Amino acid sequence: MQLGMIGLGRMGANMSQRLLDGGHAMVVYDRSAESVQRMAAVGCLGVSSLAEMVQKLDTPRAIWIMVPSGAPTEQTIEDLRALVQPGDILIDGGNSNFKDSKRRAASLAEQGIHFLDAGTSGGVWGLENGYCLMVGGPREAYDRVEPLLTTLAPPDGCRWVGPSGAGHFAKMVHNGIEYGMLQAYGEGFDILYSSEYDFNLQEISHLWNQGSVVRSWLLELAELAFAKEGNDLAAIRGFVEDSGEGRWTVMEAIDKNVPAPVLTLSLLARFMSRDENCYSAKVIAALRNEFGGHAVKREV
Repeated sequence: MQLGMIGLGRMGANMSQRLLDGGHAMVVYDRSAESVQRMAAVGCLGVSSLAEMVQKLDTPRAIWIMVPSGAPTEQTIEDLRALVQPGDILIDGGNSNFKDSKRRAASLAEQGIHFLDAGTSGGVWGLENGYCLMVGGPREAYDRVEPLLTTLAPPDGCRWVGPSGAGHFAKMVHNGIEYGMLQAYGEGFDILYSSEYDFNLQEISHLWNQGSVVRSWLLELAELAFAKEGNDLAAIRGFVEDSGEGRWTVMEAIDKNVPAPVLTLSLLARFMSRDENCYSAKVIAALRNEFGGHAVKREV
């Protein structure tokens, strides 16, 4: 199947490569000509503009948008609106607010353009392991691009989860849960690190993954982080960004009167990390770097 990919950052480039390896034809664009050339060298068809991408794609077109949420995504969709035709499918795989996705879907539908909001999880490991995909929007549009989705995902790793906005809502809550899980691991390792015992935290991470009830992929990444950075994570500052989805999850919980103290406090702990260089925040920063390639602030 043929797909246009807009945005060749750490996610878009790896997704394009996985689709290419899976036998799909990729037409790729990025503002960075170097990024386009790099993907063209491995077999993608590189283009220099959105207009050229639309021209190169067979109708009905499928175009995946993998650029930062907010203004970049909004501008890309508006630029494409003037170029695509009724029956074409636009897919937003970024971390957009589900309310924006509902609005964009309704607006594009007036022109006969299908819009799918695809919550995408997998980070920098997605190329190797596949991406978990939570997709909202018209079911008929999902069915048309399902061959692409099943190639991107691991077995049983993609689902149509509901109408427009549902995909990004599911990803929003997914990331809110992630906040709570990271906070729990961060605090637990902080207690171990501060104890009277000289624990090897890489070994503890490995041990807990052997049948314990707290075993997880995040613990596997903790083992990798401690192996690279050492027990004290000395080179990493305890500064943890929040990319929006955790805030939106807490705000939605408040709007719906759903008690979510763990998720709320994990968000507030990230705010506190910007004033205090605490060890639990170092752990969270290291884990976010391992699974998502999120930048860490290093000590100088």
